[in-house]
Amino acid sequence: MTENDPSAQGEGGNPEPGPEQTPEEDVTTPPRGMPLGGEQQHPQPQQPPSPWSAQGQQQQQAAYPWTQPGMQQQGAAQHGIPMYNTATMPAAQQTTVGQQQPKRGGAGKLVAGVALLALVIGGGAGGLGGYLVSQNSGTGGSSYNALDQPAPSQQTSSAPAGSVESVAQKVSPSVVELVVSGAQAQGEGSGFVLSNDGYIMTNNHVVSVAANGGTIQAVFPDGQKVNASIVGRDPTTDIAVVKVQGAKNLTPVQLGNSDQVAVGQSVVAFGSPFELTGTVTAGIVSALHRPVQAGGSESDQTTVMSAIQTDAAINPGNSGGPLVDLQGQVIGMNSAIYSPQSSGGGLGQQQGEATNAGIGFAIPINQARRTAKEIIDTGKATQTYIGASVSDAQAGGALIQQVQPGSPAEQAGLKAGDVVTKVDNLTINDADGLIAAVRTRAPNEKATLTLSDGRTVQITLGGQPVQVK
Repeated sequence: MTENDPSAQGEGGNPEPGPEQTPEEDVTTPPRGMPLGGEQQHPQPQQPPSPWSAQGQQQQQAAYPWTQPGMQQQGAAQHGIPMYNTATMPAAQQTTVGQQQPKRGGAGKLVAGVALLALVIGGGAGGLGGYLVSQNSGTGGSSYNALDQPAPSQQTSSAPAGSVESVAQKVSPSVVELVVSGAQAQGEGSGFVLSNDGYIMTNNHVVSVAANGGTIQAVFPDGQKVNASIVGRDPTTDIAVVKVQGAKNLTPVQLGNSDQVAVGQSVVAFGSPFELTGTVTAGIVSALHRPVQAGGSESDQTTVMSAIQTDAAINPGNSGGPLVDLQGQVIGMNSAIYSPQSSGGGLGQQQGEATNAGIGFAIPINQARRTAKEIIDTGKATQTYIGASVSDAQAGGALIQQVQPGSPAEQAGLKAGDVVTKVDNLTINDADGLIAAVRTRAPNEKATLTLSDGRTVQITLGGQPVQVK
């Protein structure tokens, strides 16, 4: 497969067929991410038993721990760990609130216990009455019992600036639950409002199942339920834009700058995990520029992102929701999680079901912003490419295997056998790292490639329309 493969992921999570697929960077499969889309409501039995599941598509038993919330799982990655798609979970693996859960044994059992407080009274009298008196007890003050006191009136002061509470108050009105159905499956994911005239950003894997005659319903925090239509989508970056008509009092988000995000800073994730709308979780940025392959087959890089890694809890249904900083600015879009296979038997999970391991991935908002604007302006997205097939180099880096005539790679002087170890100041450890670094940038942007022999090459990145079926 080639680096500039604009092929779209089809419904059911399979790569979309068609002559329009024009790959450009062959890479042995890298770590895979599982899309975080919505929970699967009616999985189809004919779906292939793949570890990758896409938002709104049927998730099969995962053979790998990487999952992208809401995307169809594909084959195994040769390099790295695959991911589960949190977007869609099979109905058989879902747990409904109020449903009887299987009992757990051993150390994992949740035990409701009662702490026994032993009151030892020594010396003279005094008894238990000494506890239920006011500070004035020495002078015969009246007794105090919390149960007898009135509840305080509602607090009118706002949450402290920079707190998770204040971020939740600011961003929650902009977060949307997307209920998606199509011929193949049904699912649920998240999105966030971009404009007061109805544009909403989400993941491609959340809405792709509805691309051909399906339906999308947007559910807003104030209870509004409005039909939405797909404006455009890009499977290579897992970004899509939908639009609603007739929704009132929409609250657009404020977009931040993902280039200024730092490891260790606090972040807050929003979405509808397991159909629990309005869920807010908090954590930190665990890593940056993490190459993650989410979705696609084992032989391509359909979706390779240079992701923001976070330990904020992200689960199926969170896909497409915003990841924000403590100023309430969106710095990423929740898209994938690392999720080892469950051993089964605990917390209502079944064997092979995706479980949150505290490692989630978000598409940097600068990349998502560029793609979303292009979709809104033209209805299509442009894929950035260099025009060379690549694979993992044994000593580290991305090995150039073949260069296409007339491509940006040829014009820059790259040749088969060259090994790229850096793009500008970003270290490239494998083929996926190079693909992610290229796709994060915009067409016509210039970059400096450092090769393993110490040479540097200046390249002007190319762009080509993404073909979707």
